[in-house]
Amino acid sequence: MRDEIFKDKLEKQFEFDESVVSVFDDMIDRSVPFYREQISLIAHFASLSLSNGGRVYDLGSSTGNVLFELYKSIPSHTELIGLDSSLAMIERARLKARAYEACNIKFLHQDFLEYEFLPSEVMIASWTMQFVRPLMRERMISKIYQSLRENGIFLMSEKMVSSDKVLDRLMIERYHQYKATQGYSQIEINQKREALENVLVPYTQEENFSMLKNAGFKSVEILFKWVNFALLIARK
Repeated sequence: MRDEIFKDKLEKQFEFDESVVSVFDDMIDRSVPFYREQISLIAHFASLSLSNGGRVYDLGSSTGNVLFELYKSIPSHTELIGLDSSLAMIERARLKARAYEACNIKFLHQDFLEYEFLPSEVMIASWTMQFVRPLMRERMISKIYQSLRENGIFLMSEKMVSSDKVLDRLMIERYHQYKATQGYSQIEINQKREALENVLVPYTQEENFSMLKNAGFKSVEILFKWVNFALLIARK
């Protein structure tokens, strides 16, 4: 289904309700530059830590695209767990799991901020932490670190900002040009930006690196970056 959510003015704050979920896969394909390439990278680097199986958590798993991509290339006894606070997202992911016959993927309707993790080899947060309130974000990253086994990895995709206001404006303009090439009108672009204000709160690259290092991760690297979108990998 094609994303036309922002053709009309939203009367409420943006949330991942049924109306968004129904068009989510189209929305993210057209809104996140090189989306498919990024989830392919996530799956590749996650699979390197899962040659003997293990446990993976995907935080804010939405309709399950990341876990379905990972599912293709790992041992069948690997435990894949997707967590999302949106029931509509979880229901859509479960439908897709049945269609793919992916019986070892569990999608749980849970708030990952409150969820008690079991020890894991891989944690994934793809365009998720940017929606966690800044006061809670550092604590959440520490919780992720603590749940990982030694040498476990955390893969985090984020939209970022620049501390240089001029460069930040130029990057936003370039991103809006990209969205226009994906078929979004200027009205849709502006209305989505307004709807996400104070809901999506991005950090700078430096702030994200500092947050991960402060939690205890010994290595942090950039796997992918396009203008103001980046995929980071951190190793415990």
